[in-house]
Amino acid sequence: MIRQIRSFVRREGRLTTGQANALETLWPLWGLDFADPRLSELLAEPAPVTLEIGFGNGASLAAMAAARPDRRFIGIEVHRPGVGQLLQQIEQLSLTNIHILCHDAVEVLRESIPENSLDGVQIFFPDPWPKKRHHKRRLIQSEFIQLVCARLRPEGQIHLATDWQDYAQQMLAVLDAEPGLKNDAGRGCFSPRPEYRPLTKFEQRGQRLGHGVWDLMYTRAALT
Repeated sequence: MIRQIRSFVRREGRLTTGQANALETLWPLWGLDFADPRLSELLAEPAPVTLEIGFGNGASLAAMAAARPDRRFIGIEVHRPGVGQLLQQIEQLSLTNIHILCHDAVEVLRESIPENSLDGVQIFFPDPWPKKRHHKRRLIQSEFIQLVCARLRPEGQIHLATDWQDYAQQMLAVLDAEPGLKNDAGRGCFSPRPEYRPLTKFEQRGQRLGHGVWDLMYTRAALT
């Protein structure tokens, strides 16, 4: 059982008029409530499904969905302004392959997503909880990765990225220690950023300032 430690704080922020309108008019189309039966239907479709946890303002997720119309994307985000922002982008780009949940990702994975049902899981720039006493709140812990691994199909992929070096090292240690996963770059190594992961404005600004970014890509081992 995963410990009930929240890896996020609900910093609601102020909704813009556009975000509020999107939540009211577009959520019924692309939003999924916790344990929504439409989620099971979505996972049963033949198209591959990628789950993104913590999509922020949704810009990179929308770009990835636009570039891969053959793939379904499910985004989880607990902050409503980001959800409203992604809903606006779905409408602006005429996307039909994204659905959204506004709920705790651990509960969604544990209660609403069956084992061996996801083709990919991506978590980009999760809250680093930089103070040492808060490291226990970091999302990437062994229990969580075990849960994610069980939800991946054989040969499914987990892709992480962070701009905090000590968190990157923690991620590397946790994922390398998971027997059900194989490091695509080789044990103890980080992966180059794949072209399909868009650079965020935050990431581009960090690069100009000389900040590093670390990508980790792992594949779930085939069932024996």
